[in-house]
Amino acid sequence: MHNRFTLPSHRSVSRRSVLAALAGSAGYACAQSLLPKVPNVGLKGNSDPNRTECGIGALMPWADGLYAVTYNSSGTGGKTSGARSGSGLGLYRIDETLQATMLDEVNGVFANRFLHHHSNQCIIGPYIVDAGGKWRRIEGLLPYRLTATMPHLTDPENRVYFQTMEGLFLEMDVTDLKPRVLFNLTEDMHITEQPHFKGGYTAQNRVVVSNNGFFAYGQTQAGLFEWDGGAKWRRISDKPHMDVAARQNMGSVLFTTGWDERSVLLDALVNGEWQHYRLPKASHAFEQGWQTEWMRIREIETEHYMMDIQGMFYELQPIAFENHIWGVKPVCQHLRTIPDYCSFRGLLALAGNETTPNEDNNAVVGQPQSGIWFGKSDDLWSWGKPQGWGGPWRNDPVTAGTPSDPFLFTDFRRKMLHLVSEKAAEVEIQVDFLGNGTWEKYETVKLNGGEYRPVIFENAFSSQWIRLVPSVSCRMTAEFMFT
Repeated sequence: MHNRFTLPSHRSVSRRSVLAALAGSAGYACAQSLLPKVPNVGLKGNSDPNRTECGIGALMPWADGLYAVTYNSSGTGGKTSGARSGSGLGLYRIDETLQATMLDEVNGVFANRFLHHHSNQCIIGPYIVDAGGKWRRIEGLLPYRLTATMPHLTDPENRVYFQTMEGLFLEMDVTDLKPRVLFNLTEDMHITEQPHFKGGYTAQNRVVVSNNGFFAYGQTQAGLFEWDGGAKWRRISDKPHMDVAARQNMGSVLFTTGWDERSVLLDALVNGEWQHYRLPKASHAFEQGWQTEWMRIREIETEHYMMDIQGMFYELQPIAFENHIWGVKPVCQHLRTIPDYCSFRGLLALAGNETTPNEDNNAVVGQPQSGIWFGKSDDLWSWGKPQGWGGPWRNDPVTAGTPSDPFLFTDFRRKMLHLVSEKAAEVEIQVDFLGNGTWEKYETVKLNGGEYRPVIFENAFSSQWIRLVPSVSCRMTAEFMFT
């Protein structure tokens, strides 16, 4: 009899669930003899005086294992990561029995992963791993806090791009492994507040990167930036943005996530044109720039995206139909910090960042450590039911006849709208139930100057998107609440 076991494909992996899967009706005794130790995939940093974090920044199934890289908190000095803090972090390989082995210790901030198709190598953190599992440390990347690795615009066969948290944009040949700086986006985009660059990707003949450097409402020092390979980058948005994701086929729709004071932001590049949408926030616990690590868009089933943003998971269709994105659907709300997630051997693996002393600014958590949650993608529907709030306007100047951004309006049970207008006005509520930009009038709400008006929608009423059209130019507030 082989001393191996088959992991249950539902819920998180616990000793009881594995024993039950092994034993069946025979009871736990036989199972315990076969399984002396149930794996606990928890990664940790050291308990040294500079203990900070042990977040799991990236996961990648590769070379018959699941590779993981952990990160700590570092200083923000100048062009690189500044002073290091914490220790005991590095590159791990997790095998088919979910036993984790540290391959190398390197202390820094690394949350990038990418498969370079042409050389058949995986890049994760400051490492490159071939198909046989042989890994090499890329010494030239160690000084940087790496947040994204992307396909190269002009030489994808031989080179890749890297984005750093401080705003440096690099390229590297996958043969010589010598990175060189192409741009300093913090300087080039005139960012004077602390940068906090995160996601980045290449699609539709351009590179798009995000900066979530957002530490107070009203700041305009964050942003979303694109580059077509020319001399200069272009600013698309000054709001905080998080992740950037796209496939290399199926139309190569490029998605980006972010947020502002009003709501979650979802932008999609479809056939070279940007489309802008808004989604509810499930929590305010992810608002400040340091609270956002990392909220990704990942493909967890074949050609099927899952998007995590501001405490809510969404299904996301990677293809655009009728020149619009379809099928954005809330799945669940949560309070987990999930720096990365992927599928591994039929399981959904969610990285964590759970126990973080941050140099004892939180003095009741102790040694830095985080776990990887294993379950099935359908398990997410058993988490907190989708609820949230947000809207297109928060005491904002609006223009007569100009519609608001579309706001997600599907798969929430109870829905209401709060409206306040500075002046006497009418607000026409329009719905797009087809999701293709076809707008229909739902009703018109009349408001006196300074009047507050709630609008309660019937429980059975739903639409893919909803938007508001004011009749006069003035200041208005409009916020949806979904429970």
